[in-house]
Amino acid sequence: MAQAEWWKRGVIYQVYPRSFQDTGGDGVGDLKGIRARLGHFQDLGVDGVWISPVFTSPMADFGYDISDYRAIDPLFGTLEDFDALVADAHGRGLKLILDLVPNHTSDQHPWFLQSRASRENPKRDWYIWRDGKPDGSPPNNWLANFGGSGWAWDARTGQFYYHAYLPQQPDLNWRNPEVRAAMFDVMRFWLDRGVDGFRVDVLGHLIKDEQFRDDPPNPDWRPGQASVERHLAIYSSDRPEAHEVAAQMRRVIDAYPDRVLIGEIYLPVDRLVSYYGRRLDEANLPFNFQLLQAEWTAEALGRIVRDYEALLPPGAWPNWVLSNHDRHRIASRVGPAQARNAAVLLLTLRGTPTIYYGDEVGLEQVPIPPDRVQDPWEKNEPGLGLGRDPCRTPMPWDASPNAGFTTGRPWLPLNADWPTRNVAAERADPASMLGLHRDLLALRRSSPALSLGDYVEVAATGGVLAYERRLDGERMLAALNLTSEPRSLVLPADAAWTPVLRTAGPAAGSPAGRALALVPDAGVVLRAGT
Repeated sequence: MAQAEWWKRGVIYQVYPRSFQDTGGDGVGDLKGIRARLGHFQDLGVDGVWISPVFTSPMADFGYDISDYRAIDPLFGTLEDFDALVADAHGRGLKLILDLVPNHTSDQHPWFLQSRASRENPKRDWYIWRDGKPDGSPPNNWLANFGGSGWAWDARTGQFYYHAYLPQQPDLNWRNPEVRAAMFDVMRFWLDRGVDGFRVDVLGHLIKDEQFRDDPPNPDWRPGQASVERHLAIYSSDRPEAHEVAAQMRRVIDAYPDRVLIGEIYLPVDRLVSYYGRRLDEANLPFNFQLLQAEWTAEALGRIVRDYEALLPPGAWPNWVLSNHDRHRIASRVGPAQARNAAVLLLTLRGTPTIYYGDEVGLEQVPIPPDRVQDPWEKNEPGLGLGRDPCRTPMPWDASPNAGFTTGRPWLPLNADWPTRNVAAERADPASMLGLHRDLLALRRSSPALSLGDYVEVAATGGVLAYERRLDGERMLAALNLTSEPRSLVLPADAAWTPVLRTAGPAAGSPAGRALALVPDAGVVLRAGT
């Protein structure tokens, strides 16, 4: 196991900094807060911490609109705070991954201020500028992810600029080699400061169609869905040239030892896996988001795993995600009982898991009153359930005022059950969701098969998903009852099986001969013996 790259054998934990720990009393989390909670990552048993953006930003999209890639926003602290965080994390054996946002900048970034100053400015071609149609309408039908046209009119220079997200987030022109060189220098700046890799925001968006052709209509779009889904974004994203950029980024990463490149790519799995590169020379881990919207049945989950494993390029390493800062939390999607099975699934499948902060205590979506809404997407397209605030609420640490998150007013409301659903309370209860995560991570660390072994399907029918993980003679089997009724599983007959972890105490299930009885909503992990 020690010979495998850390990001293969390890587990990544995503921190949304605004909501993790506030030390300044302004109700917003900060770098000192993350540093103060490093012990939580150790206690939990994760290996790497991915931090959502903390760069200087006007915060139109809460840090995903960057005005200085080489500085920390005062809201989160200073470069010295960041360096101290890296040093302390490394001192505890933890890796630190930064969120890189190369597709677009803030409209307040000096690059864009120069670009829009005049058509003759040397940085004009650093962004995507186009004349409108003869009738004055935008150059084509490309849509913005947060609603409306992807084109904004600039009266000063008489052209439109493209923004895949908010108008305050103009897209960079990645066909320009100067843009690439500048962003690669940004990567080196942070790698030189000791970061262990990057999660690259919307990697598949970086290159747009050179002919600026209209995206075709989506025949499956229905009213009530996000407006951006009205078109199939075959020209505004996922262009073939994006793979060249990904490979160049990987070369920057590979110049430093033991680093990782993770790509955010929302694509069907057959297109997603192409971002590993034909020679595995692009993203080490193109994020696999299939579980974010999966139908929670044995058949559907079995098919997802089976198809993904079959499509992976030879030698590519898989990865799995249950929740993130853009999508509904897993406990709300599948219910608190099945969320325990989801934790087993995430932490026993083959591949690198990413845990979203708060999932380890079973946080659910938090209703946000209209006067507390922060998310620009919700404000632009209200009533569609697209708002991301409910999955970004503050981490509940203990039963003290404001759940130990802040001495001020939290920037978003806390979960209503924070006095009992918090880290301190669950740490004291071995049967809690946090206790389950700690046990799963300890088991994973101790088991080469769970960390690095092959995946072998055992069952994916009748409400039961079961699979083995095998390596060098060690065999582990995960059996999950995905229903609210009792189920049973016929265990492989070529071994004696002993339960080593249960989601619901001893009653969850024990083998009787070759049969494993599973109580409703329960999961069991077993080890093969002689």
